Amino acid sequence: MEIKQSELILNPDGSVYHLNLKPENIAHDIIFVGDQDRVSKITAHFDSIEFTTQKREFKTQTGVYKGKRLTVMSTGIGPDNIDIVMNELDALVNIDLETRQPKETLTALNIIRVGTSGSLHADIPVDSIVMSAYGLGMDNMLRSYIIDRVSDHALEEAFINHTQWDMKKGKPYAIKGSEKLQQLIYSEDIHTGITATAGGFYGPQGRVLRLDIQDKELNHKMDTFNFNNNRITNLEMETAAIYGLAALLGHNALSMNAIIANRASGTFSEDPYAAVNNLISYVLNKLSV
Repeated sequence: MEIKQSELILNPDGSVYHLNLKPENIAHDIIFVGDQDRVSKITAHFDSIEFTTQKREFKTQTGVYKGKRLTVMSTGIGPDNIDIVMNELDALVNIDLETRQPKETLTALNIIRVGTSGSLHADIPVDSIVMSAYGLGMDNMLRSYIIDRVSDHALEEAFINHTQWDMKKGKPYAIKGSEKLQQLIYSEDIHTGITATAGGFYGPQGRVLRLDIQDKELNHKMDTFNFNNNRITNLEMETAAIYGLAALLGHNALSMNAIIANRASGTFSEDPYAAVNNLISYVLNKLSV
C-alpha cells in the first residue's frame, strides 16, 4: 500500500522531512547524541568525513573510523524527538521513497546512543559509564504504538507496584536493549542496569523549583527498585523510546551513558567533557573491532 504524502513527508530534493537525509547518506551503524555540538566531537576521531547536513537540532555526519563506515546524528532532547528520528531513519532503509512502498526485504540498523545521565546510586560515581540493559519509559510516547509484543510486562507491573505509580500519568513501559550490541560493547569496567526515561527534565525527574510535583518520593522509590537483579541505575530522557521503536521496527539499539551527576550524593562531575570523551573513545573502539 502506498504511504500518503501527509504521512511520510519528503523535502523537494527527496530527503526525509526533519532529518534532511537520503538513504545513501547514512551508514548501517549509527551513533546517537543529544547535543548537536557533540556530533563533530565524535567525528573529529574519524579518518574521513563524506557527508554533513543539519536541519534544526538534527545534525548528521557520515564518515570512516578505522575502516568502519559510521553515521553520527544528534537527536535533540526527549522522547518526542526520538519518535521523529527513529521513524525517519527506518523510512530511509525500509521504505522505497520513490514508490512510497515498504520494502520486501527489511534492513536492521545498529544504533548506539552516547549520552549523559545522572546516577541514582552512590556506588555508581560521576565519570563512570552505564550500559542500559533495559529502558523503562515514564514518558507515554511509546503508548501511541502497539507495544505489547516487545515490552516486558513483568518488569512494568513490578515497577508500578513498587512505586505505587499514579496511573493518571500513564502506564510505564519496559523494553530490553539489543543483546547483540550488549555483547559487542560490554566490558567489566562499566555498570549495567535499567535506565529510566522521563518525559521532562524538572518535575518528571523529581526536581522542584517553584512547582510542587505529584510524587516527591519517586526517585527514592526508584533507588530501591530491583527486578531480577537489575536496579534502576540512571535517569534520562531518550533511552526507553529508542529501545521501544527499535524493537518494533526491527533495529538493534543500545544506550551508553556517561554519568556526570550523582543524584544520591548530590555531586556533579568536575570535568563532564572528559567523561563524555572517555565514553566516545570507548564506544568507537568497540565498534571498530
